[in-house]
Amino acid sequence: MSEVSEINTEWKPNKSPWLICIPTILAGFMFVLDSTIANVALPHMAGTFSASREESTWILTCYLVASGITVPTVDWFCKLLGRKNFFMISLIVFTLASFCCGIADSLPAMLLARGVQGFGGGGILPICQAVMLESFPKEKRGQAMAVFGLVVIIAPIIGPVIGGWITDNLNWPWIFFINIPIGFLALYLAKNLLEDPPYAKRQKNVKLDFMGFFFLITWIVTLQIVLDKGNNADWFNAPWIRNLFTISCISCVIFIVSQIKNKESLIDLSIFKDRNYLIGTFVQVIMMAVLLASLAILPQFLQIMMGYSAYLSGLSIMPRGLGSLTATILCGLISDKVDNRLLLIMGLFLVGAAGFSLGFLNLNIASINIAIPNFVFGFGMGLSFIPVIALSVVTLNNSQMTNASGVQNLLKNIGGAIGTSLASTMISRFSQIHQSYLVENLTPLNPAFTDRLNAVWGALSQYTSFDFANYMAQYSLYGSLVQQATVFGFMETFRICGVACFVVIPFIFLLKGIKKEDKKEA
Repeated sequence: MSEVSEINTEWKPNKSPWLICIPTILAGFMFVLDSTIANVALPHMAGTFSASREESTWILTCYLVASGITVPTVDWFCKLLGRKNFFMISLIVFTLASFCCGIADSLPAMLLARGVQGFGGGGILPICQAVMLESFPKEKRGQAMAVFGLVVIIAPIIGPVIGGWITDNLNWPWIFFINIPIGFLALYLAKNLLEDPPYAKRQKNVKLDFMGFFFLITWIVTLQIVLDKGNNADWFNAPWIRNLFTISCISCVIFIVSQIKNKESLIDLSIFKDRNYLIGTFVQVIMMAVLLASLAILPQFLQIMMGYSAYLSGLSIMPRGLGSLTATILCGLISDKVDNRLLLIMGLFLVGAAGFSLGFLNLNIASINIAIPNFVFGFGMGLSFIPVIALSVVTLNNSQMTNASGVQNLLKNIGGAIGTSLASTMISRFSQIHQSYLVENLTPLNPAFTDRLNAVWGALSQYTSFDFANYMAQYSLYGSLVQQATVFGFMETFRICGVACFVVIPFIFLLKGIKKEDKKEA
């Protein structure tokens, strides 16, 4: 074991790590971009396929479910095929599936193509993270993760903007066709630049954990359906939601137990014995939940409450991408000189502060009131995501990176799905609560209400009958009340996102930092 450990520690790629980054970054950016680029085009796709808005959301769900199933099996596929071969196969499948998405002429064809696209792309991001962490010495991992931050933070933010522009100026199939040249370029570069370290080469007598794979699929699929449809079905008041959630929980437990007991399991759960990995993964799950939840509800607020178009709402989130880019560059310059834990704490504080700032908006705001909190939010995310990834794996061996990255990305995907679902539920529930409070003011005993009602009533009575004008005036004031209650629902949800970031800050003090002697050895 000591010889293997030495090989894992001392292995270095023959080519420059920065060259190795190019195909992995291209592939990773393409994969993450596709998770959000189709969001604003869903109404157009629904029209093309004669599908409802609810049915069109399965175009997103199929992609997330398929990629979520593939992520934890990455380490097993790398042992079976060799990591470079598996990466190239993933690129081929993803690129061809993207073409099939673009030419799909029915909803079932699109769902099948998106599922295959998710299966092909599921292994890209964990391999991208593992290759970058292994290729750079410990003292340079801050710079490597700064580049990786371009993928995990900026890509999902600019996805709706690019998707909105393409949909408005070209047509929605081009959202998928643009993957074809990028995919084949990444494939060509991967073939010529990537190399497998000794522990990532193809191994003999690799067996598939069929039991674990079955319960993994059952767990992920049922959980995604519950999260995707739970709010519309009133959650556990619906028997079928309760049944699916029970199946998901049982499958999750059986999967975990099988991975612990089976010597040839899909994933190695022993990495959770590492304190840095356990805490770092937990923090990343919370951050991903906050990131994707805010990305889901902010465009809704701008479109539903402020009257923005799909493209303008996506464009309004661009300051967040600019903030992330600024933080990424800053982290690349100082992360190897400053304690990463300090950067992580500062980043989480800024994200929390931005969440609270968004939680005090109203319908009379200017664009600058959206831009500044978004920039701070993006800056905080960039400042925290990059250090936490480096800190979470600092005490792991290189041979554990592929497995660790796969498990980490699986849990982040689940965290993002849970965060998005909870955000939608909180908006609905908080809106109902505030509506019940506000409706108490719609009474003749309230002078402000009667004055407003009489003013609207008098204005409308010039154009219609006296009784109908009274009805329209009351309906108008009630509509304003519902609108204000919905605004309060959005604001409460933004504040909770901020609180979630503040809550995880104390856990950062339990992380082991990157010691100076480790940097010198590297």
